[in-house]
Amino acid sequence: MEKKTSFDFDAGEIFLVNKPLTWTSFDVVKKLRYATRIKKIGHAGTLDPLATGLLIICVGRKATKQIADLQGLIKTYTGTFYLGATTPSYDGETAIDNNFDISHITTEALHQNCEQFSGWIDQLPPMFSAIKVDGKRLYKHARKGREIERKSRKVEIQSFTLNHIKLPEINFEVRCSKGTYIRSLAHDFGQALNNGAYLTALCRTSIGQHHLKDAWELEDLCETIYTFRKNNDVNTKPI
Repeated sequence: MEKKTSFDFDAGEIFLVNKPLTWTSFDVVKKLRYATRIKKIGHAGTLDPLATGLLIICVGRKATKQIADLQGLIKTYTGTFYLGATTPSYDGETAIDNNFDISHITTEALHQNCEQFSGWIDQLPPMFSAIKVDGKRLYKHARKGREIERKSRKVEIQSFTLNHIKLPEINFEVRCSKGTYIRSLAHDFGQALNNGAYLTALCRTSIGQHHLKDAWELEDLCETIYTFRKNNDVNTKPI
């Protein structure tokens, strides 16, 4: 898809961005707030720092009104589980705390294990998450070694397939509802095998009808916005 080179920030703009690895979703918002000089800006669904892929950024008052609807769309992810070990964060943010023997686990057992993670399931959010309990984010407790009681939530897994298996690594694709933690899916997948697993790579490839293949690289988008603002008399107020 050909990228736009002119923008109407008064009417609102929605950008598809490929979030860089290690960046937080807020880092992307902050950079684009500086580039556009628009204060009213937000994203439609957080990606963890260790994830990459599609982030929808809404710029301007009219565009940000669409965030709730965009957040509710079905999302698609691809990534990799590491089977035979666990980490406290359920991903590579923290060091491995347990190892398991996987010599007896077959490809057939792995595919069969996917079947129980289909439809509406109960999922417990990871301790290393931004969910607030009593006004404090869970990851702040987790980084101090505290385990806080969490409530499970209903999430929908529309599809869960294993695309390539080369143990201990398993490549997968998941289509799921808002609020699904793929890190928790990795952890639960391992537990269901009486084993362990954690997430080593994650990329969001679509949100509803919006696809990563149509997304901007962040630096390219910023440069295009800078050029547009320089060459046009646009109604954007300095921050």
